[in-house]
Amino acid sequence: MITESKKRDVALVVDDSPETLRLLTDALDGAGMTVMVALDGAGAMRIVDQITPDIVLLDAVMPGMDGFETCKRLKRDAGLSNVPIIFMTGLAETEHIVRGLEAGGVDYVTKPIVVEEMLARIRVHLANARMTQSARAALDVSGRYLLAVGSQGKILWATPQAQKLLSATLTANANDAFALPEPVPQWLEQAQSGKTATKVATVSFPGSEQLRLHYMGKLGPGEFLLRLAKDSGTDAPAEFSSELGLTTREGEVLSWLSKGKTNRDIAQILGLSPRTVDKHLEQIYSKLGVENRTAAAAIAVSAKHRKS
Repeated sequence: MITESKKRDVALVVDDSPETLRLLTDALDGAGMTVMVALDGAGAMRIVDQITPDIVLLDAVMPGMDGFETCKRLKRDAGLSNVPIIFMTGLAETEHIVRGLEAGGVDYVTKPIVVEEMLARIRVHLANARMTQSARAALDVSGRYLLAVGSQGKILWATPQAQKLLSATLTANANDAFALPEPVPQWLEQAQSGKTATKVATVSFPGSEQLRLHYMGKLGPGEFLLRLAKDSGTDAPAEFSSELGLTTREGEVLSWLSKGKTNRDIAQILGLSPRTVDKHLEQIYSKLGVENRTAAAAIAVSAKHRKS
């Protein structure tokens, strides 16, 4: 019987020391991994243009572009945002460790490298990365436009759906971080402290349509979960909710339906998955006693005329 071979994890090792490269290549290959090597940061950038590694082992001190700058540039690529980067260096001062972590590294090991310890750390970080990737992929498959931001509006992670929606609007700031513009930080502080009842903020991006942010809650210290949705420039009133016996969300869906929006449009506007919109429509049809969107839209328009 032919069995499917297990996919080999790909490790990118970036170091200007031939001895270190030889040591790690032998150890990682022996552990069943595919190894790619680069002698400097520029070489690492050329490799990731062709293939996405599962983990990066990065020397902090290299000629030319050092490891800290290389890490920052790697993390600018959305496809590498969840790839763990482990720094390797003889520098053990706290300021260097902090600098490496702030650049985007997940771990820091000092030279001379203890192979068994390095392999153990790699296994842990690969497992964590897979769990995180699986969770976010599940959210993305469900059509969720979710992202987590820090207290200053810096984007910590986002589902691929949200990344795609934001990709044309965001640019890195002076600290090489992608962040939402003002007044998001102030709104976040008010939303999580309960100083305002407004859990939705509309953000304008230069040269782009407006986007709405829905505050979902606090994930941890300085980390907030937001849901992203397109903004049409007008509110979507739930004016049909009470009169037609619909829930608030069903009223919103019907309101946009009556404006000629497609299911996909409604999903993006409300930050829902298309499947969730379909389920809401099933409930709306049942409650209104109709069989299709045309009849439901006609009832909505009639109700709106009675109110006006």
